[in-house]
Amino acid sequence: MAPVRFLEGKQVYLRPIEAADADWYFESVYRKETRRLTGTQKHFSREQIADYIAGKAKDTSSVLLLIAKSDNDELIGDIAIQGIDSINRNASIRVAINQDAHQGKGYGSEALLLMLDYGFGVLNLHRIELYVYSYNERAKHVYEKLGFVQEGVQRDALFYEHRYYDSIIMSMLEDEYRARYVKTNGE
Repeated sequence: MAPVRFLEGKQVYLRPIEAADADWYFESVYRKETRRLTGTQKHFSREQIADYIAGKAKDTSSVLLLIAKSDNDELIGDIAIQGIDSINRNASIRVAINQDAHQGKGYGSEALLLMLDYGFGVLNLHRIELYVYSYNERAKHVYEKLGFVQEGVQRDALFYEHRYYDSIIMSMLEDEYRARYVKTNGE
């Protein structure tokens, strides 16, 4: 059975996470570079991962999707809009491309644009924020290139590998997204 292509781009598509993805997700959580870039400190069992995935199916405050390559359905990462606040119309977004071989090819940027379009165009969000650690210059550059604006810095917010790192807060507003990416009739 072919995977569901919930949001589809040229290089990647986003699909819902399922119970059958638990082993893949478990392995992804333990990739050393993924853990470093995301600041993941906690350890998880397979059972905890399975419970997490099951819980996401019932969680109305987040949308967790897997990133797959369009040409061969290979899973390469995950992306989530989380902490959805429907009253104030804001949320946060996170993305992870889980192997070096898939980084630097535009997959994460395309996945972010698909999810931003969904967040602003379907979920009717006004503001989407993200956090990036100061040592992840490549990600910060990508976010700026996509149109995220740095709002502030949480100093020494992450303790990882024997030292503290800043967490940089960035956001995009719906009007900024639409001005950059949504074409109106006549344009």
